[in-house]
Amino acid sequence: MVDAVTHALLALGLLTAIPVAFLVVQIGAALLPARRSVSVISMPCPRFVAVMPAHDEEAVIARSIASIMAQLPAAGHLLVVADNCSDDTARIASSAGAEVVIRQDTTRLGKGYALDHGIRALAADPPQVVIVVDADCEVAPGTLEFLAKRCVATGRPVQARYTMLAPPLPSSADKVSRLAWTIKTFVRPLGSARLGWPCQLMGSGMALPFALVTRLDLATGHLAEDQKFGAELALAGSSPLFCPDAQVVSQLPQGETGKRQQRTRWEHGHLAVIGQFFLPLIRRVVSKPSLHLLAFTLDLCIPPLTLLALSLMLIGGLNLSWFAATGAASPLVASSVVLAGFAGAIVVAWRRFGQEIISGRELAAGPAYCLLKIPSFIRFFIHRQVDWIRTER
Repeated sequence: MVDAVTHALLALGLLTAIPVAFLVVQIGAALLPARRSVSVISMPCPRFVAVMPAHDEEAVIARSIASIMAQLPAAGHLLVVADNCSDDTARIASSAGAEVVIRQDTTRLGKGYALDHGIRALAADPPQVVIVVDADCEVAPGTLEFLAKRCVATGRPVQARYTMLAPPLPSSADKVSRLAWTIKTFVRPLGSARLGWPCQLMGSGMALPFALVTRLDLATGHLAEDQKFGAELALAGSSPLFCPDAQVVSQLPQGETGKRQQRTRWEHGHLAVIGQFFLPLIRRVVSKPSLHLLAFTLDLCIPPLTLLALSLMLIGGLNLSWFAATGAASPLVASSVVLAGFAGAIVVAWRRFGQEIISGRELAAGPAYCLLKIPSFIRFFIHRQVDWIRTER
């Protein structure tokens, strides 16, 4: 009995080593020099449309549109999908220079439905590239043309860097959340790009060939429609590429309700995507071995960092208790090595990319922040969020 439990605990520790090892590789690779890529500067700009789904965004959409209109080349166009709006989003967007289509359907809610409506509106005169930009994002100069060119040059989806700024007077939890976001959306995909591997789609700053986007099941209320689309594209042989030279910028919500809504949608949506696509991706890797698809699968299956940290601490505590009771050291050694690898990777990422985000003292309190996330992860297993809810700004 003792041996069976020891072996089970050891196996559990080794299982957690897989996502941690891949995380370590990604963060380590992010420190490497950039890979050379074919220059797209001299390419003619392809026809593209920036599609902006917007639900009750009158407070922020004018600023977002201004950042786009200031850089639209002759080949570019902006389409705003005013989705089930009860405010002046459509009027403000039109006054700011965007083309606006209105969608009203209160039975099918979610960003995916708005995207589907926008793509259908383009079908009569399709562009070469569609670039998705959220209504609360500002687009860095030159980003749209660069994304469109890179998308056409590679024939694959391209993801810009998605930067999330802290709200005014951020709490320590805000800073931990922003560091986790930076690791997920910049450090890890940068490491994958350094190794020539694909990345996940991130919702905003996504450039997709029109021929590919029409094959996606866009009309969905999935909480993590971006990661769902990325997984579908990877299964179709067109996994996304990361483009750190292009950037969209947003801000974490200020109110506690908005923060909770956003984090719950991200976390529950990510876990749902893992559950939906892990086996199909693994089957495809086994049937048609591909290092790129394996890397995409491992990247997708790294759970939210707070959940991964909680799991490692829980397993470490169980193994410590088992060692105290039985003297079996192998599970404790294995889990300690994995936990040390995880902690070391986070510290390396913080030192290179996150010291302006959070101080070392606040980072050291990260485990306490992870403990506060336990109710959210419990809700995923007993009463998870399935309906798409717009984040309160």
